[in-house]
Amino acid sequence: MKRRTSLQLIGGGLVFAAAPMLTACSSDLPPQALVAWQGPGNETDVRKWILSYAILAPNSHNLQSWRVDLRQQGIITLYCDTTRLLPETDPYSRQIVMAQGTFLELLDLAAREKGFRTTIELFPQGEFGPKAVDQRPVARVRLEADASVTKDPLFAQILRRHTNREAYEARPVLPDAVRAIQTSVASAGLQLGMLTQGDALQQHRAIAKEAWRIEMITPRTILESYKVLRVGPEEIAKHRDGLSVNAPLARTLVSLGLFDRSKAPTSDDIAVTSQIKDFNAKIDSTGAFFWLVTDGNDRTTQVNAGRAYARAQLAATALGLSMHPLSQALQEYPEQAKPYADIHRMLGADAARQTVQMWARLGYAPAVQPSPRRGMASHLISA
Repeated sequence: MKRRTSLQLIGGGLVFAAAPMLTACSSDLPPQALVAWQGPGNETDVRKWILSYAILAPNSHNLQSWRVDLRQQGIITLYCDTTRLLPETDPYSRQIVMAQGTFLELLDLAAREKGFRTTIELFPQGEFGPKAVDQRPVARVRLEADASVTKDPLFAQILRRHTNREAYEARPVLPDAVRAIQTSVASAGLQLGMLTQGDALQQHRAIAKEAWRIEMITPRTILESYKVLRVGPEEIAKHRDGLSVNAPLARTLVSLGLFDRSKAPTSDDIAVTSQIKDFNAKIDSTGAFFWLVTDGNDRTTQVNAGRAYARAQLAATALGLSMHPLSQALQEYPEQAKPYADIHRMLGADAARQTVQMWARLGYAPAVQPSPRRGMASHLISA
């Protein structure tokens, strides 16, 4: 008997023996990790009230790569947290910069709701270069009380917006919903597209599956995810970030030392093959895809693409729709070169001058819990 097979059988036996002890365990995330989703409560500092909504923005690997300086009165200065990057899967930090945009969009919506107008100056000390982010500010936001400012109805969706990675229902996304999402970002100056039917659906699904498979079997990229994988209520409550897994089986494997997150699994490991099979089934359930394409790919463009995606997802939430970004095929590391080229060609984007900034599943799905958040105070730069 091969060593790998024997280990799997022994592990299976241990998990089976431990199963009765876990029948009462819940897969729900610990309440401490979800406190931020309750809103600002009685917060009297207007800037902190606004920020309590901004930190709920969608972001890569749930890293929450935001640092905020409130030391100048009436100003919110946003920095990228350079300790929270994804150098393997997001080598140029394009997705991290987009997350600065999702943050700024929710900040603006919250400011309007509170009766404040925002003046957002991007990269006040100069734009990041194309290959790396640095310690310069992403944005300086000036707040001005203005009774005439128009509130945005998308604000009401912030606490309801969650990324849904589950299987989607076999219900079509109707043209009225498509138009509503398109209208939500009509002024963003981006190319927005949606596919809801036709033979091209199968081509989208095939690209998504291959890109996921590549990320799962590439040792350094799967290890990057393992580094921010939080398993069990204690880890999830401690970190309140990253990729959360609270299923009883995963918790048992960790407790028994059968899931070593310091080593990349081989391509035939059950941990890899089962995740690929599960992902493929979810992709096969997907009846619609959404994307954003930009002319150019400078840092300001990336921020604005993030703002547009935040609005699109909030608009989808208002319609009862779920979104799930398919980031793998858009990532700029060598192993993804073919899926990257394929999705650009599929969407009619000239890779020499255009960039697919976002590609996501779209559809109806059962409700899911939100991702953990670290809380507004953990993002503040102290004096």
